[in-house]
Amino acid sequence: MIVTVTPNPSIDRTIEIGRLERGALIRASRSSAEAAGKGINVSCALTAEGVATMAVLPLAADSATAYLRLLADATATVAVPTAGSIRINVSLVEGDGTVTKVNEPGPALSAAEVDAILSAAAAIPNAAWILGCGSLPPGVPVDFYARLTALRSPDRRVAVDTSGDALSAAVSAGVALIKPNRIELEQLVGCTLSTIGDVAGAARTLVDRGCDAVLVSLGADGALHVDADVAVHAEAAIDDIVNTVGAGDALLAGFVASGGGHAGLATAIAWSVAAVRSRGTRMRKVTAADRASVIVHERLDPARRLQG
Repeated sequence: MIVTVTPNPSIDRTIEIGRLERGALIRASRSSAEAAGKGINVSCALTAEGVATMAVLPLAADSATAYLRLLADATATVAVPTAGSIRINVSLVEGDGTVTKVNEPGPALSAAEVDAILSAAAAIPNAAWILGCGSLPPGVPVDFYARLTALRSPDRRVAVDTSGDALSAAVSAGVALIKPNRIELEQLVGCTLSTIGDVAGAARTLVDRGCDAVLVSLGADGALHVDADVAVHAEAAIDDIVNTVGAGDALLAGFVASGGGHAGLATAIAWSVAAVRSRGTRMRKVTAADRASVIVHERLDPARRLQG
């Protein structure tokens, strides 16, 4: 069982347009709405691939009907009752695959509601992983994911996918795995990362600070998994990207579904490929073609410059 915790879920609207022009009237060619949030996205990907999962999330009464209707049977959930209304996030997807996102902050959570979310996650039996995912809504202290990390045990690992001070606190708390992207990793270490070697070195500093491993998503450059012993780089060369939203969530889902560790990196990349070939936030099922596109490098190329 893999448990996800999403303190700031959302309804994601994806709007497809030809080209984004600031200040112009833009007519959409297609739009859709999905029940989302980073942990929800991870659980949906796991469910699609037949992996047992449970998604814990706060859900206000006035939002529950619309949210659960959109979610349908995509994943099992444990909803913690809260006040406020769920946030709406908007993704503008241009014809060339460029995505512009506008995310609302989300409703404020009280201390009692925060405690209830953590208790709900702790109460789910047989959890091999607990994954804390996404931004923190107003009112939630930066140690939320550090407190989630305290739920770890010899049989239950905790991973965190967030940013800023909340991610830094989880690292110091000894979380098993963090999944930053390049920008989030740069923010953590306080410097620009231009090469694969830079990324590997930055990830190792975080391992030295307390976390067991770092899974860095690098967009077109794939992903890097770093622990105290070795760093492994994998990527996929594809030219049919539809939507990059949710690719990092699929990467984390595939990684933990494979048990974590270096052996899980190829599966993680394949799931991410399936995500970027999907029209919306939700990953479609992984195909043999997705897996065939993955390249796991036998040796790290520290001098290789990152794209973008």
